[in-house]
Amino acid sequence: MMRKAEKPSERLSGADLYIRRQASRDGIGKEFFGREISQVMGHLGAGWLERPTREREERCSKMIDLLNVSDGDDVADIGAGTGYFSFPIARRTPTGTVYAVDIQPEMLEFIESRKRVDEVTNVQGRLGDIRDVRLEPESIDLAFAVDAYHEFSHPWEMLASIRKALRPGGRIILVEYRLEDPDVPIKRLHKMSEAQARKELEAAGFEYVKTERELPWQHVLVFRKPVDDDAES
Repeated sequence: MMRKAEKPSERLSGADLYIRRQASRDGIGKEFFGREISQVMGHLGAGWLERPTREREERCSKMIDLLNVSDGDDVADIGAGTGYFSFPIARRTPTGTVYAVDIQPEMLEFIESRKRVDEVTNVQGRLGDIRDVRLEPESIDLAFAVDAYHEFSHPWEMLASIRKALRPGGRIILVEYRLEDPDVPIKRLHKMSEAQARKELEAAGFEYVKTERELPWQHVLVFRKPVDDDAES
C-alpha cells in the first residue's frame, strides 16, 4: 500500500544528517540514517558488471520487466556504469530517452562506444557529480539505480536532485541486494534492507509504493514523487 510522504524539512541539509566515524573495511566512514556508506566500485570493475553469469545469477531480464517501462517514458539510469541496463531499457521506450548518468568519464566512454556499435540513438550519456544528476527539472518519468544507491557519497543531495528531475508522480526505483537475506553472497555494506531504504527515501519526500521480491538476490524498491510535489521545498 502506498504511503504518503512528508515533505523534507527546509532546514535539513546533508551536513545535518551525515555522521563521521572510523571507516570499516568496505566503507567510507560516513553514516546516513545509521547506515555506513560503502566504497564505490570504480570503472575497473566494468568486467564484473558485464560478466556472462549475471543473467543467471540476478535474472536481469526479469528485473527490467519489473521496472515497468512504457514507450514514450523518459528514464534515467543513475550510476549506469557500462550501460548494462540502459540499452535494453532504451528498446522498451523507442520514442523516449534514456539518460545514462554516471560520475566516471570512463564509464561514459564505454557507453558512447556501445551506442556506435549497436546503432542506438535514444541513449544519452550524462556526466553527473557526487551531489547532482545534472538533469533538467521535471524531465524524466523514472529514475532507477541498480546496486548503486548504497555507494552514493552524498545521498541526501542526490535524492533532492532526482526528485527535482522527476515529473510529478514519477517513480524512483532502487534495486539493491537484500540485507535481510544472509545467503546473498555480497558484502554487507553493498546490501540494503527495505526498512533502511524506506527510512531514507521517505525522509527525502518520496512516497513508498511497493517492494518486488521476485529476484534471486535483490529486491526492487519502488517509490514515487508525489503528484502535488514542489521539489523546491
